[in-house]
This record gives sequence, structure tokens and C-alpha cells, in this order.
Amino acid sequence: MSVEARRAMIVHAVLPLLMEHGTGVTTSQIARAAGIGEGTIFRAFKDKDELFDACTAEALRPDHVLDAIAEIPIEQPLEERLVEAADALGAHLERMGALMGALHASGRHKHRDPEQRLKERRGTWKGGRSESMAAMRGAITELFEPDKDRLRLTPEQLAALFLTLLFGGRRMAPLDDPATTRQVVDVFLHGAVEAK
Repeated sequence: MSVEARRAMIVHAVLPLLMEHGTGVTTSQIARAAGIGEGTIFRAFKDKDELFDACTAEALRPDHVLDAIAEIPIEQPLEERLVEAADALGAHLERMGALMGALHASGRHKHRDPEQRLKERRGTWKGGRSESMAAMRGAITELFEPDKDRLRLTPEQLAALFLTLLFGGRRMAPLDDPATTRQVVDVFLHGAVEAK
């Protein structure tokens, strides 16, 4: 197995552990989850900080959500396509939030050179946050394309609005009775006022 393949395998095994235990995860737990010896961890990563950075970069990558959106059958009604996309985006945000929350709660406040962090993140995803958002916007745009003749705005504009609604809504204070994904999509497509 190549070093890169081994690193990826370890990262995928460690991500759930980090979400559960934060930085308190032990090398013994890491080795057991990855099915390797503890020494192998440090042949792939120089230390736990480097491993945690790789896990963070993996959680931020949009590849999983882009793959999920690409698998949505385009022949479905627009509402169904958007519900599936919103669910995929929600899962992506929850995964990122769970990891960041666990790392922060367990005391990981490591302040490194921002240029170095950006360089490391770009090593796994060829771009930064704006490129990631552009890729997600492009994937959502494709979901609107089959219906473009009946849309009030362009697919690109609607994709941007849809992402703003989904991402912006998660920043608001949590509600006791939050809207379901289907309700959010319904209001997005049909408005807030019931037709009479």
C-alpha cells in the first residue's frame, strides 16, 4: 500500500473517533480502528497534530457531497432532486460541524501560520473555500437545468439562492420546531403564502 493510500485509510478510520472523542483519542484507539499497529500511524504521519490536520482537511473536502449530488436522478421532479441535494448538503455540514465542535471542545486551539494551513488544505482539495462553494453551486445548477424553461430566474441564480437559504439557515439560532428539508424546498419553490 502506498503512503498516500495508507494515510487516507487512517484518516477515514480516525474521523469518527475524532468526532466522538476529540483530541483525546489515543494512538491505541486509532490503530485498532484502522487495523494497523501504533507504529504505522507515525510512519504515515509525523505526529497526531498532522493526523488531525489531515482529518480536518478531509472533512472540509466537498467531494462526498458532490458525488452524492451527481448521483441524483435528473429525471425526478425538481422538488425531489432538491430535497435529495439539501439532505446531502446537510449531512456534509453536520459532518464538518461535528468534527470542528469535537476538536474545539477537546481543547484544540492550535494557531498555526494561516498560509501553511491553506497550503495543506489545497494539497487534498485543489482550491479553497470559494472553489469548494463554486463546485457545489455548479452541481446544484445542474439540478435546475432540466426545468430552466419554466424557471423565473436562471439555474445559476437559483442555485446560489438555494445554497444561501440552506447554509444561511444553519447559522441562525436553532428553533424548537425546525422546518424539515421538504418544507424548506417547498417554500423555496412555491413561496411562503398558501395558494387559494
